[in-house]
Amino acid sequence: MTSSPPALTRIRVGSAPDSWGVWFPDDPLQTPWERFLDEVAEAGYEWIELGPYGYLPTDPVRLADEVGARGLRVSAGTVFTGLHHGPAVWEETWEHVSRIAELTRAMGAAHLVVIPSFWRDDKTGEMLEDRTLTPEGWRQLTAQTERLGKRVQDEYGLRIVVHPHADTHIDTPGNVARFLDATDPALVSLCLDTGHYAYCGGDSVRAVEEFGERIGYLHLKQVDPRILAEVVRDQVPFGPAVARGVMCEPPAGVPALEPVLAAAERLGVDLFAIVEQDMYPCPPDRPLPIARRTRAHLRSCGAR
Repeated sequence: MTSSPPALTRIRVGSAPDSWGVWFPDDPLQTPWERFLDEVAEAGYEWIELGPYGYLPTDPVRLADEVGARGLRVSAGTVFTGLHHGPAVWEETWEHVSRIAELTRAMGAAHLVVIPSFWRDDKTGEMLEDRTLTPEGWRQLTAQTERLGKRVQDEYGLRIVVHPHADTHIDTPGNVARFLDATDPALVSLCLDTGHYAYCGGDSVRAVEEFGERIGYLHLKQVDPRILAEVVRDQVPFGPAVARGVMCEPPAGVPALEPVLAAAERLGVDLFAIVEQDMYPCPPDRPLPIARRTRAHLRSCGAR
């Protein structure tokens, strides 16, 4: 008979609109926001992310009422950026970021998840730019990300956590290490997404151990190794790969979440670990049973 793992006292688990098939502010294929809030609470989570800006109400008073009425709290907002393009995109980027940062702060959260732009179209696979950044692109990416981190910190009191993501320039372990080596730890932390890191060939336990002081936030997801092998072989873009089911329900895929959470606990800092099971589009009745089972699985990993 196996014993239960020790309770994770520093890890706060939650979920996100992504686990309900939500990728866009408004889309007829997506779960209505009221149903998402009802079901994420029913599944046993206390923390949520805001998801795409405009999916949940953007009026802070109304949003606070809706979230609070269900016993939920907000852990972070999310922004999408193309900072490797340099100063030319700064004003447009800041206009986008500042709206989300303001709402995030109003909800009492302390983190802003920053996702880099894709180098190929998420649906068609059309190449938008080279998948390998030039040295100048790397310089702009790191410098502008630091600039963003400082301004978000100074104006909103939030910490940015940069999210390595499939089909972006911050993806593989090598590119993640290069990005972290070139950015100031005081301004830029990492959101380690276990599914995306595995998708791009990484080992999340090793990442937690190697990049320990840079880990500021976790996203929990798994990939199906069989489908991933097909996706890599056929060079499938990320959107169609998700539609194939490359991101799967724990514990059916990799990496195993218990050792990742245990490694994160050993860092000795408080961390959010937010479940994000990419599955756009999905039938409306599919997310809640998965969310319940996933929450139970996380309890079995020590996340009470």
